[in-house]
Amino acid sequence: MKIVFLGTPDFAVASLRAIVEAGYNVVGVITAPDKPAGRGMHMQQSAVKKYALEKGLHIMQPEKLRNPEFLAELKSLKADLQVVIAFRMLPEVVWNMPPLGTINLHASLLPDYRGAAPINWAIINGETKSGVSTFFLKHEIDTGDILHKAECPIEPTTNAGELHDTLMELGAKVMLESLHKIEQGNTKGIPQGNDSSKIAPKIFKEHCLIQWNKTGQSILNLIRGMNPYPASHTVFEGKQMKVFTARFEPIENQQQVFGSAHTDHKTYLKIACLDGFILLLDVQLESKKRMDIETFLRGYKPNS
Repeated sequence: MKIVFLGTPDFAVASLRAIVEAGYNVVGVITAPDKPAGRGMHMQQSAVKKYALEKGLHIMQPEKLRNPEFLAELKSLKADLQVVIAFRMLPEVVWNMPPLGTINLHASLLPDYRGAAPINWAIINGETKSGVSTFFLKHEIDTGDILHKAECPIEPTTNAGELHDTLMELGAKVMLESLHKIEQGNTKGIPQGNDSSKIAPKIFKEHCLIQWNKTGQSILNLIRGMNPYPASHTVFEGKQMKVFTARFEPIENQQQVFGSAHTDHKTYLKIACLDGFILLLDVQLESKKRMDIETFLRGYKPNS
Protein backbone atom coordinates (compact mmCIF):
# COMPACT_ATOMS: atom_id res chain seq x y z
CA MET A 1 0.00 0.00 0.00
CA LYS A 2 1.56 3.25 -1.17
CA ILE A 3 0.98 6.13 1.25
CA VAL A 4 1.41 9.90 0.91
CA PHE A 5 1.66 11.68 4.27
CA LEU A 6 0.60 15.31 4.80
CA GLY A 7 1.50 17.17 8.01
CA THR A 8 3.62 19.92 9.53
CA PRO A 9 4.14 20.09 13.35
CA ASP A 10 5.49 17.70 16.00
CA PHE A 11 2.01 16.29 16.55
CA ALA A 12 2.15 14.82 13.05
CA VAL A 13 5.70 13.47 13.37
CA ALA A 14 4.75 10.82 15.93
CA SER A 15 2.33 9.20 13.49
CA LEU A 16 4.69 9.53 10.53
CA ARG A 17 7.43 7.86 12.58
CA ALA A 18 5.07 5.04 13.58
CA ILE A 19 4.03 4.50 9.96
CA VAL A 20 7.62 4.39 8.73
CA GLU A 21 8.84 2.12 11.54
CA ALA A 22 5.93 -0.25 10.93
CA GLY A 23 7.28 -0.78 7.41
CA TYR A 24 4.63 1.02 5.38
CA ASN A 25 5.63 2.35 1.98
CA VAL A 26 5.59 6.14 2.33
CA VAL A 27 6.11 7.36 -1.24
CA GLY A 28 5.79 11.06 -0.46
CA VAL A 29 5.58 13.60 2.34
CA ILE A 30 3.81 16.93 1.89
CA THR A 31 4.55 19.66 4.41
CA ALA A 32 4.58 23.44 4.76
CA PRO A 33 7.20 25.51 2.92
CA ASP A 34 10.21 26.67 4.94
CA LYS A 35 9.56 29.99 6.66
CA PRO A 36 11.76 32.64 8.32
CA ALA A 37 11.50 32.62 12.11
CA GLY A 38 13.32 33.74 15.25
CA ARG A 39 15.33 36.88 15.90
CA GLY A 40 17.60 36.32 12.93
CA MET A 41 14.64 35.38 10.71
CA HIS A 42 16.50 32.30 9.51
CA MET A 43 14.63 29.83 7.32
CA GLN A 44 13.08 27.11 9.48
CA GLN A 45 11.97 23.66 8.37
CA SER A 46 8.81 22.04 9.70
CA ALA A 47 9.13 19.18 12.19
CA VAL A 48 7.72 16.80 9.58
CA LYS A 49 10.28 17.91 6.99
CA LYS A 50 13.17 17.38 9.41
CA TYR A 51 12.05 13.81 10.09
CA ALA A 52 11.40 13.11 6.40
CA LEU A 53 14.92 14.31 5.55
CA GLU A 54 16.41 11.98 8.17
CA LYS A 55 14.61 9.05 6.57
CA GLY A 56 15.31 10.04 2.97
CA LEU A 57 11.63 10.38 2.10
CA HIS A 58 10.40 12.21 -0.98
CA ILE A 59 9.34 15.71 0.16
CA MET A 60 6.96 18.21 -1.46
CA GLN A 61 6.36 21.73 -0.13
CA PRO A 62 3.76 23.40 -2.36
CA GLU A 63 2.77 27.00 -1.75
CA LYS A 64 -0.58 26.30 -3.40
CA LEU A 65 -2.27 22.91 -3.34
CA ARG A 66 -4.01 23.53 -6.68
CA ASN A 67 -0.74 24.22 -8.50
CA PRO A 68 -0.79 22.08 -11.69
CA GLU A 69 2.87 21.06 -11.32
CA PHE A 70 2.32 19.92 -7.74
CA LEU A 71 -0.83 18.00 -8.68
CA ALA A 72 1.01 16.28 -11.52
CA GLU A 73 3.85 15.27 -9.18
CA LEU A 74 1.38 14.02 -6.56
CA LYS A 75 -0.50 11.98 -9.17
CA SER A 76 2.76 10.46 -10.42
CA LEU A 77 3.35 8.91 -6.99
CA LYS A 78 0.29 6.69 -7.55
CA ALA A 79 -0.57 6.57 -3.85
CA ASP A 80 -3.26 4.15 -2.72
CA LEU A 81 -4.01 6.20 0.40
CA GLN A 82 -3.24 9.61 1.88
CA VAL A 83 -2.82 10.34 5.59
CA VAL A 84 -3.24 13.93 6.79
CA ILE A 85 -2.48 15.19 10.31
CA ALA A 86 -2.29 18.83 11.42
CA PHE A 87 -2.11 20.22 7.89
CA ARG A 88 -4.04 22.90 6.09
CA MET A 89 -7.41 22.41 4.42
CA LEU A 90 -7.18 20.24 1.32
CA PRO A 91 -9.04 20.86 -1.94
CA GLU A 92 -11.08 17.92 -3.24
CA VAL A 93 -8.70 17.43 -6.16
CA VAL A 94 -6.08 16.42 -3.54
CA TRP A 95 -8.06 14.45 -0.95
CA ASN A 96 -10.08 12.56 -3.55
CA MET A 97 -7.07 11.51 -5.64
CA PRO A 98 -6.08 8.12 -4.11
CA PRO A 99 -8.36 5.12 -4.76
CA LEU A 100 -8.64 4.38 -1.02
CA GLY A 101 -9.22 8.03 -0.13
CA THR A 102 -7.61 10.25 2.50
CA ILE A 103 -7.81 9.70 6.25
CA ASN A 104 -7.30 12.34 8.90
CA LEU A 105 -6.31 12.09 12.57
CA HIS A 106 -8.18 14.59 14.78
CA ALA A 107 -7.40 15.27 18.44
CA SER A 108 -10.90 14.79 19.83
CA LEU A 109 -13.65 12.22 20.13
CA LEU A 110 -15.61 13.27 17.08
CA PRO A 111 -18.20 14.65 16.53
CA ASP A 112 -17.21 16.62 19.66
CA TYR A 113 -14.74 19.46 19.18
CA ARG A 114 -14.57 19.75 15.44
CA GLY A 115 -12.30 22.62 14.50
CA ALA A 116 -8.79 24.02 14.81
CA ALA A 117 -8.18 23.86 18.58
CA PRO A 118 -9.80 20.72 20.08
CA ILE A 119 -7.15 20.22 22.77
CA ASN A 120 -7.48 23.74 24.16
CA TRP A 121 -11.27 23.83 24.16
CA ALA A 122 -11.69 20.42 25.81
CA ILE A 123 -9.73 21.66 28.83
CA ILE A 124 -11.25 25.14 28.83
CA ASN A 125 -14.71 23.57 28.93
CA GLY A 126 -13.79 21.35 31.87
CA GLU A 127 -13.97 17.99 30.07
CA THR A 128 -12.76 14.94 32.00
CA LYS A 129 -11.84 12.93 28.92
CA SER A 130 -10.56 13.45 25.40
CA GLY A 131 -9.16 11.25 22.69
CA VAL A 132 -8.38 10.90 19.00
CA SER A 133 -10.39 9.92 15.96
CA THR A 134 -9.44 8.84 12.46
CA PHE A 135 -11.92 9.48 9.67
CA PHE A 136 -12.21 9.70 5.90
CA LEU A 137 -12.07 13.24 4.54
CA LYS A 138 -15.02 14.74 2.72
CA HIS A 139 -16.20 18.27 1.89
CA GLU A 140 -17.31 19.46 5.33
CA ILE A 141 -14.44 19.87 7.83
CA ASP A 142 -14.05 17.08 10.42
CA THR A 143 -17.33 15.42 9.45
CA GLY A 144 -16.22 12.30 7.54
CA ASP A 145 -17.06 8.72 8.49
CA ILE A 146 -15.17 7.48 11.58
CA LEU A 147 -12.64 4.72 11.11
CA HIS A 148 -11.30 4.37 14.65
CA LYS A 149 -11.39 6.15 18.06
CA ALA A 150 -9.53 5.93 21.36
CA GLU A 151 -10.01 7.98 24.52
CA CYS A 152 -7.90 9.13 27.47
CA PRO A 153 -8.67 10.92 30.75
CA ILE A 154 -8.10 14.60 31.38
CA GLU A 155 -6.91 14.97 34.97
CA PRO A 156 -7.83 18.08 37.02
CA THR A 157 -4.30 19.47 36.61
CA THR A 158 -3.69 18.50 32.98
CA ASN A 159 -2.74 21.44 30.77
CA ALA A 160 -2.94 21.78 26.98
CA GLY A 161 0.72 20.93 26.45
CA GLU A 162 0.44 17.72 28.44
CA LEU A 163 -2.76 16.65 26.69
CA HIS A 164 -1.15 17.44 23.34
CA ASP A 165 1.71 15.04 24.08
CA THR A 166 -0.63 12.31 25.33
CA LEU A 167 -2.85 12.54 22.26
CA MET A 168 0.17 12.70 19.97
CA GLU A 169 1.35 9.27 21.16
CA LEU A 170 -2.18 7.83 21.34
CA GLY A 171 -2.81 9.14 17.83
CA ALA A 172 0.21 7.27 16.45
CA LYS A 173 -1.19 3.99 17.82
CA VAL A 174 -4.67 4.68 16.49
CA MET A 175 -3.26 5.58 13.09
CA LEU A 176 -1.49 2.21 12.83
CA GLU A 177 -4.69 0.42 13.85
CA SER A 178 -6.57 2.40 11.21
CA LEU A 179 -4.09 1.49 8.49
CA HIS A 180 -4.36 -2.17 9.50
CA LYS A 181 -8.13 -1.98 9.12
CA ILE A 182 -7.78 -0.51 5.65
CA GLU A 183 -5.26 -3.20 4.68
CA GLN A 184 -7.82 -5.80 5.75
CA GLY A 185 -10.36 -4.25 3.40
CA ASN A 186 -12.30 -2.27 6.01
CA THR A 187 -12.64 0.98 4.09
CA LYS A 188 -16.13 1.95 5.28
CA GLY A 189 -16.33 4.21 8.29
CA ILE A 190 -19.22 4.92 10.65
CA PRO A 191 -21.16 8.15 10.01
CA GLN A 192 -20.59 10.74 12.73
CA GLY A 193 -23.96 12.38 12.92
CA ASN A 194 -24.42 16.01 13.91
CA ASP A 195 -25.58 15.65 17.50
CA SER A 196 -22.75 17.58 19.19
CA SER A 197 -22.81 21.26 20.17
CA LYS A 198 -19.19 21.20 21.34
CA ILE A 199 -16.95 23.03 18.89
CA ALA A 200 -13.29 23.99 18.77
CA PRO A 201 -12.78 27.20 16.78
CA LYS A 202 -9.40 28.77 16.21
CA ILE A 203 -8.01 30.52 19.30
CA PHE A 204 -7.75 34.31 19.12
CA LYS A 205 -6.32 36.78 21.62
CA GLU A 206 -9.74 37.66 23.00
CA HIS A 207 -10.29 34.00 23.95
CA CYS A 208 -7.18 34.15 26.18
CA LEU A 209 -8.31 37.10 28.31
CA ILE A 210 -9.16 36.08 31.88
CA GLN A 211 -12.61 37.26 32.99
CA TRP A 212 -12.37 37.75 36.75
CA ASN A 213 -16.15 37.81 37.24
CA LYS A 214 -16.25 34.07 36.54
CA THR A 215 -15.87 31.16 38.95
CA GLY A 216 -12.44 30.09 40.10
CA GLN A 217 -12.78 26.68 38.45
CA SER A 218 -13.68 28.14 35.05
CA ILE A 219 -10.70 30.51 35.28
CA LEU A 220 -8.37 27.65 36.19
CA ASN A 221 -9.70 25.68 33.22
CA LEU A 222 -8.94 28.62 30.93
CA ILE A 223 -5.41 28.95 32.32
CA ARG A 224 -4.76 25.20 31.90
CA GLY A 225 -6.31 25.16 28.46
CA MET A 226 -4.01 27.94 27.24
CA ASN A 227 -0.80 26.60 28.84
CA PRO A 228 1.81 26.72 27.37
CA TYR A 229 0.45 28.32 24.21
CA PRO A 230 -0.96 30.83 23.51
CA ALA A 231 -1.20 31.48 27.31
CA SER A 232 -4.05 33.16 29.14
CA HIS A 233 -3.51 36.80 30.09
CA THR A 234 -4.79 39.68 32.17
CA VAL A 235 -3.97 43.36 32.59
CA PHE A 236 -1.92 43.97 35.71
CA GLU A 237 -1.20 47.58 36.71
CA GLY A 238 -1.50 48.71 33.10
CA LYS A 239 0.64 45.94 31.58
CA GLN A 240 -0.26 42.65 29.99
CA MET A 241 0.59 39.65 32.14
CA LYS A 242 0.49 36.06 30.91
CA VAL A 243 -0.60 33.49 33.46
CA PHE A 244 0.64 29.91 32.99
CA THR A 245 -0.27 28.19 36.26
CA ALA A 246 -2.42 29.15 39.22
CA ARG A 247 -4.33 27.76 42.19
CA PHE A 248 -7.89 28.44 43.35
CA GLU A 249 -8.66 29.54 46.91
CA PRO A 250 -12.44 29.37 47.42
CA ILE A 251 -14.09 31.99 49.64
CA GLU A 252 -17.73 31.94 50.69
CA ASN A 253 -19.57 35.25 50.33
CA GLN A 254 -16.76 36.87 48.37
CA GLN A 255 -16.75 40.61 49.10
CA GLN A 256 -13.72 41.72 47.08
CA VAL A 257 -14.01 43.55 43.78
CA PHE A 258 -13.57 41.18 40.82
CA GLY A 259 -10.05 41.54 39.43
CA SER A 260 -8.62 43.30 42.49
CA ALA A 261 -5.06 42.21 43.38
CA HIS A 262 -3.86 41.26 46.85
CA THR A 263 -0.26 40.44 47.84
CA ASP A 264 2.16 40.21 50.77
CA HIS A 265 4.90 41.40 48.35
CA LYS A 266 6.91 38.23 49.09
CA THR A 267 5.12 34.93 48.57
CA TYR A 268 1.73 35.43 46.95
CA LEU A 269 -0.19 37.50 44.48
CA LYS A 270 -3.87 36.67 44.23
CA ILE A 271 -6.73 38.08 42.19
CA ALA A 272 -10.35 38.17 43.33
CA CYS A 273 -12.86 36.22 41.25
CA LEU A 274 -16.54 35.34 41.66
CA ASP A 275 -16.17 32.79 44.44
CA GLY A 276 -12.69 33.32 45.87
CA PHE A 277 -9.15 34.10 44.75
CA ILE A 278 -6.88 32.89 41.97
CA LEU A 279 -3.33 32.61 43.31
CA LEU A 280 -0.90 33.26 40.48
CA LEU A 281 2.01 30.78 40.49
CA ASP A 282 3.79 31.16 37.16
CA VAL A 283 3.58 34.43 35.20
CA GLN A 284 5.21 36.57 32.54
CA LEU A 285 4.84 40.33 32.65
CA GLU A 286 4.96 42.24 29.38
CA SER A 287 8.59 42.50 28.08
CA LYS A 288 9.85 40.28 30.93
CA LYS A 289 10.84 36.62 31.25
CA ARG A 290 8.50 33.92 32.53
CA MET A 291 9.04 33.32 36.27
CA ASP A 292 7.49 31.84 39.41
CA ILE A 293 5.55 34.26 41.57
CA GLU A 294 8.15 34.62 44.37
CA THR A 295 10.84 35.51 41.83
CA PHE A 296 8.43 37.96 40.22
CA LEU A 297 7.68 39.67 43.54
CA ARG A 298 11.37 40.02 44.39
CA GLY A 299 11.92 42.05 41.24
CA TYR A 300 8.59 43.86 40.95
CA LYS A 301 6.69 45.67 43.67
CA PRO A 302 2.96 45.83 42.94
CA ASN A 303 1.03 48.88 44.08
CA SER A 304 -1.54 46.67 45.87
